[in-house]
Amino acid sequence: MIAVLGGLGAAAAWAVSTLCSSRSSRMIEPMSVVAWVMLVGLLICAPLAAASGVPAALSGSAGGWLVLSGAGNVFGLFMAYRALRAGKVALVAPLLSTEGALAALIALLAGERLRAVVAAALALAAVGVCLAAVPAQNPPQNAERTSGESHPEAVAFAMLAALSFGASLYATARAGATLPVAWVVLAARVIGFAVFTLPLAAARRLSVTRDAFPLVVVAGICEVLGFFSYTAASRHGVAVAAVLSSQFAAIAALVAYLLFGERLGRVQLAGVGTVLVAVSLLSGVSA
Repeated sequence: MIAVLGGLGAAAAWAVSTLCSSRSSRMIEPMSVVAWVMLVGLLICAPLAAASGVPAALSGSAGGWLVLSGAGNVFGLFMAYRALRAGKVALVAPLLSTEGALAALIALLAGERLRAVVAAALALAAVGVCLAAVPAQNPPQNAERTSGESHPEAVAFAMLAALSFGASLYATARAGATLPVAWVVLAARVIGFAVFTLPLAAARRLSVTRDAFPLVVVAGICEVLGFFSYTAASRHGVAVAAVLSSQFAAIAALVAYLLFGERLGRVQLAGVGTVLVAVSLLSGVSA
């Protein structure tokens, strides 16, 4: 049950982060969005990691998983923010959420065993994600559209992000099995701070506007909360935690429809419904 609750908690946090990033990425450059999100996360995680002390397992194989987890998360976020700048949340978020299916596939290939009913529910969730990713064929005339939108570009960046996130989710679970959660979450923030925040600040290219600032702060906080929740969940089942956490797409797409007027087609609605059925099935089985 912890894998289910933790996965759903991560999904809720990442849905909020995705929505905030979709707006801020259109106000400032995606590189600056990543830089601010990493800085906010670092300010949260560094004191927690320091308080727990340096773990003994850091010098072993867990350290390697930690680096892979952090690097995959940072690169994935950058690609995701570029995708959100080029396309709608209702399109990009479901594509990003295939990260869960990819992480679950890696876990299965690595030897994790699942009951048949759980595997069927995971497959059903993956089908729902794919259906939700199909854009509406005839979008309404009053649907939101930005001149910078590009469907092919959004899809390409989103799939690159999903591949990176999938590897990161699996590596996060492996590192989180032996390392404190604070250290697992800290890894990406340190890498992101070094790769994006410091260079942009040194070059005086770290931009932010008054409207974008609260969005990047909330996104940074929710990214951290999501990873804390996911790491705790993954200790009780990597595949279940990975797929359930990826259901942030269904939440983000629904809220984008309500707040931003991003319309869902019939196929997308069918996908969201399929995802909800899969989540209910997984919850019942785990309970």
